[in-house]
Amino acid sequence: MALTFHDVQAARERIAPYAVKTPLLRLHALDDYLGCQVYVKAECMQVTGSFKYRGAMNKILSLTKEELGRGIVAASSGNHGKALAYAAKMLGVKATIVLPYTAAQIKVDTIAGWGAETVRCEVQERFEVAERICRERGATLVPPYNDEQVMAGQGTAGLELMEQCPELDTVVVPTSGGGLIGGVATAVKALSPRMRVYGAEPAVLPRYSVSVAAGHPVKVPAGKSVADALVSNMPGALCFPVVAEHVDGFVAVDDSFLLKGMKLLLLEGKLLCEPSSAIGLGAVLQGLLPMKKEDKVCFLISGGSVSLDQLDMLKEVKL
Repeated sequence: MALTFHDVQAARERIAPYAVKTPLLRLHALDDYLGCQVYVKAECMQVTGSFKYRGAMNKILSLTKEELGRGIVAASSGNHGKALAYAAKMLGVKATIVLPYTAAQIKVDTIAGWGAETVRCEVQERFEVAERICRERGATLVPPYNDEQVMAGQGTAGLELMEQCPELDTVVVPTSGGGLIGGVATAVKALSPRMRVYGAEPAVLPRYSVSVAAGHPVKVPAGKSVADALVSNMPGALCFPVVAEHVDGFVAVDDSFLLKGMKLLLLEGKLLCEPSSAIGLGAVLQGLLPMKKEDKVCFLISGGSVSLDQLDMLKEVKL
């Protein structure tokens, strides 16, 4: 069943007692740099530090008591795993997070500290291991994006930003598997069909740019980007039709401009975000999304999981 605006509305009611209504900030200091009126939806201030908490909580709250009793499982080494572990803790549900050996120890410790069981494996085996655990225990798999309830939860960010500034002209969304942009675009287009919604993805992983042109999901070669939260190399099968219907276009952004966007947001916008979150600003700085001075543009800042090593990279970046 395809995602609908009603699903997003229902998700907002469901997660309201648990999720934060994050601020929509007007950052005047960035206007001259980006050539438009700059707004940011600060999902870096969401519970667990990213938008992922919305979808994780909506999915868990949609399960039956019997399903919850058998536990939930996810494969993740980042924001999805943290969100699911915390959501499970809030609801008293057993969570198992399958983590690759390469996962940062601080993330492993955080997930375990919130009471989730952690299972380690090789990075290429993590989804297979998660599915095997589900079969053995009768547990429910919670995908990071390819799920209607997860998408609906992510879409609640779109509902909020429309209420906070209905006169926005454009929303730019970091894009990986498609759960966030699919949910946000569904909400935004239902409330304001005139509004433009663009997805920004790493230049080395242009899965949506290629797939939309082809008319079906395409798996692109794996590539390494500083945007470590945008690593999917193929659109989600459930996400793709939703995204293709509602999103106006995609741009593939070079890492060098992504880092410029991150530094600009930190130094001039006074907002700390993870590299992946700054990709929309990078798209404009690279000239991929030309803007007009009168355009009211919202950049969705998807998360704030940034390391000191990543901040170190900004020293050599010139604005």
